[in-house]
Amino acid sequence: MRRVPAGLIDGKAPGGQSLLSDEQRRALLQAIEDGPIPASHGVVRWRLIDLAQWVWDEFSISISKQTLSRELRALGYRKLSARPRHHAQEDDAIPAFKKTSPPRWQRSGRRSHPALP
Repeated sequence: MRRVPAGLIDGKAPGGQSLLSDEQRRALLQAIEDGPIPASHGVVRWRLIDLAQWVWDEFSISISKQTLSRELRALGYRKLSARPRHHAQEDDAIPAFKKTSPPRWQRSGRRSHPALP
């Protein structure tokens, strides 16, 4: 029987340690639940880049948007994005461009050639 190095037996490597501790995660979750304070945070809703800045301000930990997104997904949060809207869109013009359903197909009164046997 061949000897296999111990690191290859279990398969996937454990990866690096998390940048945030459990206490820091709880503080981050509380900040998300409370929402930003526009006067002090300078934003009206949290974006990943704003949360990364908040983590830096609170804990002096530099964290990328991708890593923060991964942390938040592991905690059960999902990124939501608003549907894009043109800045000059007129609400009154929207119904004019809505697609309508095609008319229902009906058999014409005229009979075509009889089917061949």
